[in-house]
Amino acid sequence: MRKRFRQISALSAALVASLLAGISFAAPPIATYEVTIANLTSGQPLTPPVVATHRRPLHIFTVGTAASFEIKEIAENGNVTPLADLLAANKHVFESKVVPSPSGPPPILHNGGVLSFEISASPSAKYISFASMLICTNDGFTGIDGLRLPKKIGDTITVQTAGYDAGTEVNTEDFADIVPPCQGLVGITSADAGTGVSNPALAENGIISHHTGVVGGNDLVSGVHGWTDPVADVVITRID
Repeated sequence: MRKRFRQISALSAALVASLLAGISFAAPPIATYEVTIANLTSGQPLTPPVVATHRRPLHIFTVGTAASFEIKEIAENGNVTPLADLLAANKHVFESKVVPSPSGPPPILHNGGVLSFEISASPSAKYISFASMLICTNDGFTGIDGLRLPKKIGDTITVQTAGYDAGTEVNTEDFADIVPPCQGLVGITSADAGTGVSNPALAENGIISHHTGVVGGNDLVSGVHGWTDPVADVVITRID
């Protein structure tokens, strides 16, 4: 009796396996989104955004906590590589990119400029994040962290981003302590060449907070480099 039962079980398993072999399982649908970022400031160009679609456990920055090394590098030096590499290797990320850069160096998002691109996400990657430096600051940046993507094709979400202070460098507003592109991009220059390397003497060891803007009185001019929030307008539409 037991032998007959085992034979029947084996036959049943073989039958199920043969049936499953003839069935093709469709891959989960991949959604495509069009993202448009508009710089709303008059004197703060932005570095190319580092963008990712991802699952919920990922956060690239959190207001009220210390900035990661990757955010510090963007906010102080406009260095997008550490965050881009981190996201590319993260298991919760579906797609990440430095926009747009399919070939050659990506352009800077000039004040008043608009940048559009497409990015994809799996059904489990329901969130989008990005970070971009406010170039004419010591350690200012803007971005979004874990924004829920639109659900249906044709759905659109519009948000406006604030300016953040990474809390990693003292706001000297001195061109000697600010990345070199600032002077040429905005048109106010000095004898200071600027720097793309962090100065340990200016380390602040603070937390991410809303940026108070440009005070003026040193090289930065509040009437030129200053801004009031929002910094950027972000429109995300699911197109597929």
